[in-house]
Amino acid sequence: MKYLDEFSDPELAGRLLDRIRALTTRRWSIMEVCGGQTHSIIRHGIDQLLPDTIEMIHGPGCPVCVTPLEIIDKALEIASRPDVIFCSFGDMLRVPGSSRDLFRIKSEGGDVRVVYSPLDALELARANPDREVVFFGIGFETTAPANAMTVYQAKRLGVRNFSLLVSHVLVPPAISAIMESPSCRVQAFLAAGHVCTVMGIGEYPPLTDKYRIPIVVTGFEPLDILEGIRRTVIQLESGRHEVENAYRRAVAEGGNPAAKAMLEDVFDITDRAWRGIGVIPRSGWRLSERYREFDAEQRFSVGDLHTAESSICRSGEVLQGLIKPHECAAFGKQCTPRNPLGATMVSSEGACAAYYLYRRLDLPAEAAHA
Repeated sequence: MKYLDEFSDPELAGRLLDRIRALTTRRWSIMEVCGGQTHSIIRHGIDQLLPDTIEMIHGPGCPVCVTPLEIIDKALEIASRPDVIFCSFGDMLRVPGSSRDLFRIKSEGGDVRVVYSPLDALELARANPDREVVFFGIGFETTAPANAMTVYQAKRLGVRNFSLLVSHVLVPPAISAIMESPSCRVQAFLAAGHVCTVMGIGEYPPLTDKYRIPIVVTGFEPLDILEGIRRTVIQLESGRHEVENAYRRAVAEGGNPAAKAMLEDVFDITDRAWRGIGVIPRSGWRLSERYREFDAEQRFSVGDLHTAESSICRSGEVLQGLIKPHECAAFGKQCTPRNPLGATMVSSEGACAAYYLYRRLDLPAEAAHA
């Protein structure tokens, strides 16, 4: 099991933890940007094994969680139409909109289908020329190339009954937004390795220079994360602020040139709303003018649909690292995986779901009722 057993070795983890403890002389707050890293940290108890002087802050790195409510409601509006086959990855089906989710639409007769690739949705469009087929394209830079390639293929093949509902967001502008928040406590970042496999690391040096923070590109296994933390602490303790690549087995400095070229062709950078955070300038993608005919928002005239967030869900504060999930009064009470108020409790990468699954029984009783 290459890169699983080797990068989960408890003896090596213990050595790394000893080194981190020996290096740490002050209190430090480090944010992991990726939801996959958050789940690994909570699942393996890494935050509990670290010295008390190191706090791991969970960032807005779950793509499902940051998809804004109005985009979910647009998806529900489109999916409820009788001439539409609405396709999505499975993790979006239980994300709550204003009053229902995609599972409810499916139970009410909507043709909602789980696919494993956007190209599956394109094949459905080719096989059903009398239906409109829509793929729900969400995520960070990691998932965007496959969605871009699918739109490119739809145009090349002349498949006019396919469209993409786009909600792609970008990591570097989110880091800027976090650092410019008046309540920011973050002193360093663990950057998401899979994002950097696509984009490389060239976007991060301007951030380290501007905000004087270390950014360490890190993987997802326990030893990856501990090594990322070790490198981060070395920089913090020495007063350095540089970009380091601790995930060289997957990340090249320049990223994936073919994927980046496809993204540049198909998408334009735009302002994007992030669920619970608000609009971050130039933090997302939209289809470029060359491919605008495949934009589901325009095709189905749902661009003006606007909605309001739940008044008791504090997922926005969780996503910004301002509170831990159990500090929300609804956690484990009104909000559970079976009855989620926000996407952070639904997604496989959501911080609230991680705490509920792996940490619920360790929390104070008043914060952990199911």
